[in-house]
This record gives sequence, structure tokens and C-alpha cells, in this order.
Amino acid sequence: MLQDRVENLLEEAFQENNSLFLIALNISDQNHISIVIDGDNGVTVSDCVAVSRKVEGELDEDELDFSLEVASAGAAAPLKFSRQYKKNIGRTLAVQTKSNKFEGQLKEVSEDGISIAWQAREPKPVGKGKVTVDKEATIAFQDILEAKVVITF
Repeated sequence: MLQDRVENLLEEAFQENNSLFLIALNISDQNHISIVIDGDNGVTVSDCVAVSRKVEGELDEDELDFSLEVASAGAAAPLKFSRQYKKNIGRTLAVQTKSNKFEGQLKEVSEDGISIAWQAREPKPVGKGKVTVDKEATIAFQDILEAKVVITF
């Protein structure tokens, strides 16, 4: 019952700010509510506060003893949803599939998967030495075990 109530309150909060979306909702046996959100334009502290107030304001602490935590997904968190991939077009991703690891710039996101591009050094077709070659891969969402944004400083 608490899960349904919180989910409904989150839907209302996301209707008020439709750039935000849910990444994870966990409710422990002790009624600790943990909400992780992301946004098309990132997540600010005020976004977390607004979602927290929406949920906390509608749940009655006299009726139900609970604790609430609202956080953003974090820069190092794996990407889970198509919407997260779309907001990261142009950034470098590290993608792990069952058979390969890729690291490249996210070029495109479709309903079925992503396209990434990178450069690799390969032996020259004729003669000695290496040449830089442009590579591209299309990876289906179902084949992605983990994808993270590569953070560079």
C-alpha cells in the first residue's frame, strides 16, 4: 500500500516538473523510503527538495512512521533508461556487453539501442606502422550489461 501511495505521489511530482523521472524507488521493511531521480536537464538540489516535499507532505507521519531520502542518480551511476542515454548524446560512454567493451562518443539513441563512435589505431593495410581508423558500433539495449558516462577532467 505504501509503495502504491509513493508511486502515485511521484507521478504527481513528475507531472509538475516533467523533465524529471524516476530511476529507483526502494522502501525497506522499516519504511525507509529511498528515491533516486534524474532529469533531462540534470537534477538540482531544489528538484530533490520539491520531490521530497511532495511525497512527505502527502504522507501522514502520525499515521505512518517513515523516513525519506531523495537523491539524484549521480554522475558515476550506470545508465538504465533510454531517456538517460538521450540526455548524454555527445558524451563519452563506457559500454559493457556480454562479448565486448566499447568506449566512444554516444552519437544516436533509437528505440532499440545506441550508436557510439571512436577512433582506433590499427595496422596499415600495406606496409609497416599503424593508422587511425574511425569506428562505429550499434548496440541493442538488450545487449548492454552496463553503460556509464566517462568523466574526464
